Amino acid sequence: MTQDAAHASHQPYGTPEVPRVAVRGEALLEVDPEIARIGITVSARGTDRRTALEDLTRRNNAALDLIKSYGDPVEKLETGAFSITPELTRHGRAERVRAYHGRVHITAELSDFTTLGELTTRLADLELTRIDGPWWALRPTSPAHGRARRQAVLEAVQRAREYAEALGANLAALVELADLGAENAAPFAPAPGAGMRTMAFSATEDAGPPPLDLEPQRQTVYAQVNARFTMTPPQL
Repeated sequence: MTQDAAHASHQPYGTPEVPRVAVRGEALLEVDPEIARIGITVSARGTDRRTALEDLTRRNNAALDLIKSYGDPVEKLETGAFSITPELTRHGRAERVRAYHGRVHITAELSDFTTLGELTTRLADLELTRIDGPWWALRPTSPAHGRARRQAVLEAVQRAREYAEALGANLAALVELADLGAENAAPFAPAPGAGMRTMAFSATEDAGPPPLDLEPQRQTVYAQVNARFTMTPPQL
C-alpha cells in the first residue's frame, strides 16, 4: 500500500488519489422453522382450597406425563406461573370465599412437527386444559442466520464493485464492515393469525381425536451490513 493509500485508509473520507465508496448489503431469506413452542394452562376449581389443589396437582401431573411420554421430540419442558386464587361472594359485607381457582402454566418446545400435532390434540382433550400456540422459530444457532449474513456481505461487495465499474475504477481494499443486526429479535413472538387456541373441559374414554394438521409458518431471516471500500482513481 502506498503512503497516500495508507493515509486515506485512516481518514473519514477518501481522497482524489484513493477514493472511498460506502454501500449497504442486505439479505432476506425465508426458511422453514426448526422448533415450535406451545403454552399449556391447566386449571382447577373447587369450593375449598384443598380440593382445588388436589385437582390441579392431578391434572398438572397428567399433562406433564403426557408430554414427557413423547421423549426426544420434546426438547424443552418448563413450568411457569402457578396460582391459587380465592373467589369472594359478591353480596354481603363479610369476606366469604365462594370458590378457589388454580392454574399452572407449562411451556413445551418441540422439533418434530408431526409429534406436535398429535401432542397438541391430546393435551387439548384433557380436563380444563388450554393450549396456546404454536409459535414457530429458528434456533439461535441455525445455519440460516449465517447464510443471510454471508449473502448480505456478498451483496455489499457486488454493489460496491458496480459503483466502481460505473466510474471506470476497480475496488482496491475493504476499509470497514459493520453488522447492523442479522437475527430475529424475538424468535418466539406470535405473528397475527399464526396462533392456535384450544380449550377442553373433559377427557374421553375413546382413542382420542385425530391429530391436528399444523402447517409450519416459514421464518424470515434478515441481515444487513454497511461496508466501506477504497478504489482506484476513476476515469472521469
